[in-house]
Amino acid sequence: TKETIYTKDSAKKQMKVTREFEAPVKQVWKYWTESKYLDQWWAPKPWHAHTQSMDFREGGKWLYYMEGPAAERHYCRADYETILTNKRYTGLDAFCDEKGNINPDMPRMNWDVSFVDLDDRTRVDVIITFPSEEDMDKIVEMGFKEGFAMAHNNLDELLMKMKDYRL
Repeated sequence: TKETIYTKDSAKKQMKVTREFEAPVKQVWKYWTESKYLDQWWAPKPWHAHTQSMDFREGGKWLYYMEGPAAERHYCRADYETILTNKRYTGLDAFCDEKGNINPDMPRMNWDVSFVDLDDRTRVDVIITFPSEEDMDKIVEMGFKEGFAMAHNNLDELLMKMKDYRL
């Protein structure tokens, strides 16, 4: 399996996440931006992601929850800001309730997600900017790094399955 690489920039209140996937940009983009695919990989096992609604466009949003083994649910939303198809999108993430009302006790995070074409592979660079360094540490303490790396492994499995299916 590939490694998810994290680089912390305390001064900028940013965490950079880099990961390569064995699939062309168009396919990786699709799997990061369409709910039927996101639901299959976004949550770290044994959790599952469930999209309630998704409107992937500038000004649109994705409302989803992650469900755990004891049926516990954590709701999140992503508000999309800019979208350059197959290249980059930006948005603001938040924890929320089932109606999409933002939880003010949790930090909102700015996501800048870039897709770099490496022929038959794709590198995804995610720059997450936090309101403060404390907020970044809080998210890391909640297991963000481990969870996101596990989700990337799920995506690897899904991409391999689709590759087998196409052959």
